[in-house]
Amino acid sequence: MTPQVSAPVTPERIYQFAFGYAAPLVLEAAIRHHVFDVLDGGPKSLHEIHQATGASERGLAAILNFLVGLDFLRKDREGNYSLAPESAAFLVSTRPKFQGGLIRHTSEHLLPRWLHLNEVVATGLPVAAVNQQGPGSEFFQQFVNDIFPMSYHVAQELASHLDLSAATGPVSVLDLAAGSGVWGIALAQSAAQVRVTAVDWHGVIPVTRATVARFGLAERFSFHEGDLLEADFGSGHNVATLGHILHSEGIGRSKALLEKTFDALASGATVAIAEFLVNADRTGPMNGLTFAINMLVNTDRGDTYSFEEIGAWLREAGFESARTLATHGPSPLILATKP
Repeated sequence: MTPQVSAPVTPERIYQFAFGYAAPLVLEAAIRHHVFDVLDGGPKSLHEIHQATGASERGLAAILNFLVGLDFLRKDREGNYSLAPESAAFLVSTRPKFQGGLIRHTSEHLLPRWLHLNEVVATGLPVAAVNQQGPGSEFFQQFVNDIFPMSYHVAQELASHLDLSAATGPVSVLDLAAGSGVWGIALAQSAAQVRVTAVDWHGVIPVTRATVARFGLAERFSFHEGDLLEADFGSGHNVATLGHILHSEGIGRSKALLEKTFDALASGATVAIAEFLVNADRTGPMNGLTFAINMLVNTDRGDTYSFEEIGAWLREAGFESARTLATHGPSPLILATKP
């Protein structure tokens, strides 16, 4: 038998990770200097991009070539730069699927806190608990609209699955931790009989109102302010959405929130939960594992959870038929039914 020869172990991945911060910061620089917007008009030379953006040719050359290496940009034989399909779809600020909002927060909000990770791991305490109403309101006032595109298409997929337009009467939707109102907006757009109750902190609800008004849906929304475990949810709702909120709450508050949500729903109602899921043994996927550390840095008890964990909480709260709905988001949605 021919002996198997193992590939030699090299430090290449360590070298790559040592500069792992480079990609998001270069993307942010390109977004802030409107590189993708300028190239949306067609291929341009370095000098033309310099003239259109006002940024230095030296700085632009460095980040443009880096982005070519990552296949966010393309470069032809004449040295002209153009958008790769991924950038054209998601990094042009005027496009409805623009995903640059999260990237724009990297250097200002995320990295400064992650730089304290050594201390956070030692103490178990966050740099700032954005899940608490004081520091959290200011953070999310600026953040929720930037991440609107991340959830909008997924919310539209949920709306299509629920097919609320087929309902024979009014449909009441409870949008919890509404933020920009993205989940309620997509569901309201899908059916004229939908009415939405949006619940969020006092400091965030004005942002929700403004976004809902921009979509021309203000007359179909009501707004309730307060902490989720204290605010009035009303009763008899047909759908409840919890869009990316359980990860900030921790196990105890998440269970209490699901129980309160159950009580606010009518029989036969559906709860829909969006989360960055991890698998049952917490070995992947990497976006869920990474976001768990983001919760360690930014909340006092937050984490990421598996479908199995959240499904068990739903059953404890009284829900049945916990299941997943495949979407084009970072994780499938979790759905369950109130009997």
